[in-house]
Amino acid sequence: MERITMSIDERLARDFDELIAERRYASRSEAIRDLLRREIEAQRPAREPKTHCVATLSYVYNYRERQLGARLAQAQHEHHDVVVSATRVPLDHQNCLESVVLKGPAAAVRVFADRVQAERGVRHGQLNLVAVETGDAHADSGTHRHHGHLHLIPRS
Repeated sequence: MERITMSIDERLARDFDELIAERRYASRSEAIRDLLRREIEAQRPAREPKTHCVATLSYVYNYRERQLGARLAQAQHEHHDVVVSATRVPLDHQNCLESVVLKGPAAAVRVFADRVQAERGVRHGQLNLVAVETGDAHADSGTHRHHGHLHLIPRS
């Protein structure tokens, strides 16, 4: 393992220690490793456009906005190759939270996410993307048939 030494101001160190305590990391080192992994994986699809991913897109929208529900449903149908499922949760008399599970080429997932987030009336959009490798190998080889599907293995 390689050792890295860094200096940060006292306020940032206190805030970081609070984060470590809240998330129950065993050490500063483990927290920094986790943050680095997350940032590197978040940037991977931009560096490797053919990367496959699994993702969630969550957003809040005003369902009373003229034809917005229909436009969002249309976008999901037009991108049926990456949309796995969607769940809508009413928040109040006009706002809904929707979470969409996605999988496929990262570029296609981002195109869908950008389209949805650009719709008038959609707010608080957040795409959480996890790069995966595709394959059919696993620990239980030979115990079942794949019937034409690939496994999506999260990159570590």
